[in-house]
Amino acid sequence: MLTCENLILRQGSFSLRADIAFDPGKAIALIGPSGAGKSTLLAAIAGFLSPVSGRLLWRDADLTDAAPGARPVSMLFQDNNLFPHLSAAQNVGLGLRPDLRLSAPDKASVATALADVGLDGFGDRKPNALSGGQQSRVALARVLVADRPVVLLDEPFAALGPALKDEMLDLVQSKLVAAGKTVIMVTHDPADARRIADMAALVTDGQVSAPVATDVLFNDPPPALKAYLG
Repeated sequence: MLTCENLILRQGSFSLRADIAFDPGKAIALIGPSGAGKSTLLAAIAGFLSPVSGRLLWRDADLTDAAPGARPVSMLFQDNNLFPHLSAAQNVGLGLRPDLRLSAPDKASVATALADVGLDGFGDRKPNALSGGQQSRVALARVLVADRPVVLLDEPFAALGPALKDEMLDLVQSKLVAAGKTVIMVTHDPADARRIADMAALVTDGQVSAPVATDVLFNDPPPALKAYLG
């Protein structure tokens, strides 16, 4: 279980409080208005933002002061975070070894991950030779080879059209959630949450609410969520 224990996060004049737990092996959507702190929470879980107070725990181990690379966490960013001078296979290989000194089994794992996301035969292409959807698949393949138990999605598919976005969400469901990963996704769209999230949590007014079943949250939204959804 991933636990935010009385976590206080601050960026400038903005502060966010999170005292919640994320069930292992579930997909949890964070929903709320822009600037509410959804991405701030992901940054803290990933280790890019240190809390003012409180603790972050994974299976009772304290991660609060752990470096990003030492955490059991992978993250998909809004811009996919691909290196333009590297091939698709090399970008995926970074999930295994940052120095790209890949063994034969490592290279086989990279090829398998690319095939799993529908990019068999695309390993030699640079990002500028790939469509936006294909770039998203490369980033997802990198998460697959890293094989960490917690995956954070900071709206990585927001720039895709509706059909492509649904395809990517379905891949997240089939390749990550079905494999027992804890997936925490930021979204502004209730349809995204309903599509793959077991649970959802409202982030608003400097507070992260406890996750509840997705249908329960949207079928009977609290006043703050009702105001946001309109």
